[in-house]
Amino acid sequence: MALKLYNTLTRKKEIFKPIKKKKVNMYVCGPTVNDVPHLGHARAQITFDVLRRYLIYSGNKVQFVSNITDIEDKIINKAKELNESIESLTKRNTLEHLEDYKKIGVNPPDIQPKATEYVKQMIELIKLLDNKGYVYIIPEDGVYYDVSKFKEYGKLSHQKIENLKSGARIKSKEEKKNKEDFVLWKFSKEGEPFWDSPWGKGRPGWHIECSAMSHSILGLPIDIHGGGQDLIFPHHEDEIAQSEAGYGKKFANFWIHNGMVNIDKIKMSKSLGNFKTIKDLLNEFPGEVIRYFIISNHYRKPIDFSKSGLQDANNSYVRLKNILSELNDDKKINSEYLKEFEDAMDDDLNTPKALSILWSLLRDKLAYGKIRTIRKMDESFGLNLLKKERVEIPVEVEKLAKEREKARKNKDWKKSDELRDKINKLGFIINDKIDGYEIKKR
Repeated sequence: MALKLYNTLTRKKEIFKPIKKKKVNMYVCGPTVNDVPHLGHARAQITFDVLRRYLIYSGNKVQFVSNITDIEDKIINKAKELNESIESLTKRNTLEHLEDYKKIGVNPPDIQPKATEYVKQMIELIKLLDNKGYVYIIPEDGVYYDVSKFKEYGKLSHQKIENLKSGARIKSKEEKKNKEDFVLWKFSKEGEPFWDSPWGKGRPGWHIECSAMSHSILGLPIDIHGGGQDLIFPHHEDEIAQSEAGYGKKFANFWIHNGMVNIDKIKMSKSLGNFKTIKDLLNEFPGEVIRYFIISNHYRKPIDFSKSGLQDANNSYVRLKNILSELNDDKKINSEYLKEFEDAMDDDLNTPKALSILWSLLRDKLAYGKIRTIRKMDESFGLNLLKKERVEIPVEVEKLAKEREKARKNKDWKKSDELRDKINKLGFIINDKIDGYEIKKR
């Protein structure tokens, strides 16, 4: 069975064939580093990390590019709010993102460009668009893209221009020719960062950044362009419009998007007060458990982060590790189960089914090759299922853990939670098991 992926552009699963045989180039929109990473970042990072791993597992050489947006209105506003320099803010938050991604098992990109490093290329793309008649200027505001000039605008989000609704980042301006027109180059106000350009001092618009970086590094067309479903419109729609109009080539063959994140069945939002960071979860669960929870859900479906769901994932993961630790390696590969695993992954990266096949192999009393077959499967999952960790537990942490176990037996849940928080602050996580508990380094 060949790998099939759901292509947002065509709204159907298609057999994935890279432009160059066994060589895949993939660009995934990275974070805007105005703040620390949240669960939306975790979902996208793990989704495309698994896809990348499986492409490599399948014998492909993958060039994976994911950017850092280090200049954008949100960053400028946050720096003003904190009375901090943009450079200091973006450097600090970039490190936070990279550290947290590492803790949830995400491999770093082969190339990770920063937007500020590619302003020259962004200006060159805007020049191309200007020469072809796609842009116009709003004085004291910026250089805008006229979407009415690009006849295929809306082909990714599958909407007609007249029915499109602008996203949160677009503010309707009376001076714009069309409500969906977006800024390519924003003229800088006093005190704001700027670069020189043919149109005046300013900075790039958000959408132009990924177009210029992906073209400069990978060329066009790209095999896969990815990101969260919230980026389909306007971000990815605008990327297509400016890239295909400017460079005169198809932008990407496959558009892959992961589903949205909910917290206890409600969409995660700062305004609703249910905003969760990756660190919030890492304070309670190991990175592998967060990863296990995410890949237990299909990447295109919404995912609901809940305490009970994560606790279930934790229990499953701990049980899985415990069973594996008791198995002997017969040095064999079970080709039948491995084929079932590959068939599941080939069907639009069906990780929940692939995980269930792993469990079926584990529970099959007559099956051979469990250790080496699961090690192969874990090349795509990235769950460190067979990694043995030797961690020295400090006496103080052991003492707190025993005290907490006593509180749990007495059903003193408040004290149990307080002791767990103390253990977390000392850099350790305690996982409850049926027959006691397990302490792991955070």
